Amino acid sequence: MNPLTPTRERRLLWLLALTQFTIIMDFMVMMPLGPQIMHAFTITPAAFATAVSAYSWCSGLSGLLAATYIDRFDRRRLLLYVYALFALSNLACALAGSFTLLLVARAFAGLTGGVLGSVIMAIVTDVIPPARRGAATGTIMTAFSLAAIAGVPAGVMLGAHFTWAAPFVLLVALSVAIWLACSRIVPSLSEHLARGTPPLNEVLPALGRLLVLPRHLNAFALTFMMMVSQMMVIPFISPMLVANHGVEPAHLSWIYMAGGAATFFTSRAIGRLADRYGRRVMFRVFAVLSVLPVLFVTHLPALPFFIVVPFFAVFMVAVSGRMVPMQALMTTVPAPSQRGAFLSANSAVMALGTGCGAWLGGLMLSITPAGHIDGYGTNGWAAVALVLLAFAWISRVKAADEEVSPADRKDVGVPVSRSPG
Repeated sequence: MNPLTPTRERRLLWLLALTQFTIIMDFMVMMPLGPQIMHAFTITPAAFATAVSAYSWCSGLSGLLAATYIDRFDRRRLLLYVYALFALSNLACALAGSFTLLLVARAFAGLTGGVLGSVIMAIVTDVIPPARRGAATGTIMTAFSLAAIAGVPAGVMLGAHFTWAAPFVLLVALSVAIWLACSRIVPSLSEHLARGTPPLNEVLPALGRLLVLPRHLNAFALTFMMMVSQMMVIPFISPMLVANHGVEPAHLSWIYMAGGAATFFTSRAIGRLADRYGRRVMFRVFAVLSVLPVLFVTHLPALPFFIVVPFFAVFMVAVSGRMVPMQALMTTVPAPSQRGAFLSANSAVMALGTGCGAWLGGLMLSITPAGHIDGYGTNGWAAVALVLLAFAWISRVKAADEEVSPADRKDVGVPVSRSPG
């Protein structure tokens, strides 16, 4: 395809960022809606955690399997098709009349969301030259902060003033508008089809070999334990504040807004510190710094709400601060020829860990006759234990130029076709 003009390129990148925004909001908004959903369907924290986990598990599996077929279709056509299914999945969530239907709808949303994430990054790779790809990726990543600062608070307020289904109606409306914009702005991207695609009997074995390399397995283990640790705590903060501390659901938006705004300003600074002092060093620093906030939030005493809001910002900075150097370290683990496939697999492991953490955390909680959530403190201790294990385990995670084993010298890159650049 012909290079895009700077104006069209910026327009495309921000449109893809908005697409990513809806995907992230779709996942994140479930957590603060926990109190309303648990009340509406009369379910336990474990059942609610299953709904959160269903999205993550399906997202991880679909994102991993996308490597086997994503290069077999025109990027634009695949984006429009899957994004339409994503909008339908959110409509199904909004219309779910039972918890079973909601669970199925959340699983379907995860399947489509996992594929969309891969398609978005494939489009960026196709249209943006390598020299400017880092800045382009940064534009796409602003979707995370936008979802925390604006998307989730808006969803929380809608859920508090209307019903738990209202945020999903908003997501449907946003998705339809963005889909129409994509149909006009996203160019046809099919040059990679002319290069041919390898048969599945070559793709799947190569993907399997990449997954079981010892150096990669150490990295996947670190990702998995960190996501389990986080999700044993984070999804249950809102239900705990409402059930145990009497916080009004409408006020939860201030908590998420404070956390999102704080991480928006600190993440880049933490990244610079990781570049200066070392990724493992900064990971360990924030792993230690996060212990007290995690234990405090899971053993939260009765405090005025105006104290809870800034504390939650501190909690989010400490918890997200561990992820910035860890993610930077992950980019150094694979050989350059394996980087794309490895990072896709690591994203899938991250989603699977997210699902397992929420599920295990829910199993450890119960509701007392008084309606309070019991067992959250145990979740906190388990999360801290995993963080301390990760503190030691990160020494096993080696960059490609630090450790090259005989198995790693083999050509195990997933043979998927790539467009130039």
